[in-house]
Formats: sequence, structure tokens, C-alpha cells
Amino acid sequence: MKKYLSRTVLAACAMVFAGEAVAVEWDVSLWGKRRAFTEHVEKLAELVSEKTNGEFTLNLSYGGLSGSRENLDGIAAGAFEMAQFCAGYHPAKNPTITVLELPFLGVDSLELEVEVSRALYEHPAVTADMDRWNASLLMPSPQPQNNFVGVGQPPENLYGLRNITIRAVGGVAEAVRVLRSEPISLPAPEVREALETGAVQAVAFAPHAHMSFGTIESATWWTTNLNPGTTNCPVVVNQDALASLSPDHREALLSSVDAALEHYVFNYNNVTMRQWEPLLRQQGVKRVDFNGTALDILREASTRTAIAEWGEENKARGVPSEELLDLVRNVIETSKQQR
Repeated sequence: MKKYLSRTVLAACAMVFAGEAVAVEWDVSLWGKRRAFTEHVEKLAELVSEKTNGEFTLNLSYGGLSGSRENLDGIAAGAFEMAQFCAGYHPAKNPTITVLELPFLGVDSLELEVEVSRALYEHPAVTADMDRWNASLLMPSPQPQNNFVGVGQPPENLYGLRNITIRAVGGVAEAVRVLRSEPISLPAPEVREALETGAVQAVAFAPHAHMSFGTIESATWWTTNLNPGTTNCPVVVNQDALASLSPDHREALLSSVDAALEHYVFNYNNVTMRQWEPLLRQQGVKRVDFNGTALDILREASTRTAIAEWGEENKARGVPSEELLDLVRNVIETSKQQR
């Protein structure tokens, strides 16, 4: 908090006495390493610097400022100006956006994930939810559907996923419970060791995370079409820091979001996904395809249990859960009809 306030005060004084804009630096809290999941933030930093001739810079830190599960708290405290976090890491802190992590919503592309996320982020209940943390939602981090990478004998059907421990968060964890297995929430950097030591038997990640965090190094199988859901991991900014920007710097930041997201989606679809299947074949990881009828039954069961429970739990918190879920479903349905 002290660091943030002192920087703001110094910048304000400089503008008053010098009568001109001064260089602005923002600290950005990420985790892990540079990967497909952070390419939009990398691109955003590049664009902002270009548009302001280096007067406004984003200093990206991969784990040096905060733990991944404390990034929202750091934004609230003003410890840094921008951060990325995942809703499923702490659902009680951000209940409104956990609707996007519900299992089997039917989001089938990164482009649709961006569309539905941005529609939800504009809802008054969501902005009020983020206001509690002095945070403004800047952009989503779209990810493909999670699938499981596991060790041991490959499952022959969905029953083969029962009674095992699976690293999963958010709505994917709820889908794991519907499968009658035990979900466990672990920070991504700890997952490889957990898989290798047998602490978990499978891991639910999007492809980039399986590659970045090394789960396929010891894996023997992966599910190709389970597609239970994904995590919603927005990039947020501290509201006071955003308000303190000069009009030119604010415009440079906000006008760069669309291009940063376009870069992210292109990179994921054309670089990350082209590496995924060849790498699995190279590692000898067996494909596991599930029967479509069995998957339909699983989806129906998830709707009756996980989604219904999410609605009731968050309604009790004062969240307009039914309204948010209807919004998400309507955006998905409308988008698919327009294809």
C-alpha cells in the first residue's frame, strides 16, 4: 500500500509543478512464466509503451509480487496496479464471475469465451462485485475447455474416472464430483510434482497449462472430448490507479485491449494448439475418447446438481445468479445461431 500511494503522490506532484506529463510505471502481478495464458498482457504492455513513446510502461512480474491466489487482495490493497487471477481460486471473493466456470456451458471456442466474458463483465452485479476489491475488469484470459491428463491405466469409459483424485478448480471441480471422484485445488506450479508422486491421479487443465506446467511429462493418457468447462481468469486494474492516469495514458491502455485479445486468440489457435497433438504423440500419451451418450448423461447430471447448487448458494449471498446464468446462456445460444 505504501509503495502504491507514494508513487501516486509523486506523479501528481510532478504534474502540478512541472505542468507536463511524467513517466508512469505500473506493476503487473502474474505467475508461472510467460506462456499462451499471458500473451495478451505481454502484448498490452508492448502496445501501451509504443503508443506513449515509453512514457507509460507495464512491468510484468511472474510471481515476484504476489501468489496467484492473493492477486485480488493485492489489487485491493494497492500493492500493484494490474493483476491476473482465476475466479475458481477463491469463489467466495468473486461469486458473480464464477458463473463462467460452471460445467458444460457449451462454450466451444476462444472467440465465444471472449464474447461471453465481456458481456458478463459489463453486468452491474459483476462491477459491484469487483468494486469491493477496488478492481475494474480489463479483459478476460480465454482458455479452451479443460481435459484431463492422467497416470496409470487409461480409463475405458467414464466409470474409469471414478474414485480417483483429480486436480480441478471451479466448475470443473463440480464436474469431477458428479463423476464421483475427489477434486483437489492446487496451485498450477505444484501440479507436476503431485502427479508424479501420486498425490493426484489426473489433472484438469487447458492445453497450454498442461504443456507449461509439465503434466504430460509423466502422463500416460488424456481425455480428448470430456470438455467439462474452463476457468475464468480476468485481468483487472486497481481503480485508483486507473483514475489517476492522464487522459492520453488511459486511452493508450483501454484502446489496446482489443488488439491484445486478438493477438492472444491468434497465438493460442495457431501456435499453442498446433504444438499440442504432436507433443502428445511424441510423449506416447494415449487418447481417451468417451461415448457421446455417456457424456450427455454426465452433462444432464451436472445441470441438475452442480449448476443448481451454484444458483442456490449464490442467490443466498445476494447474487442474481439466475439472471447471470440466463445472460451467459443467451449470449452462447445467440452466438451459435449467428454462425
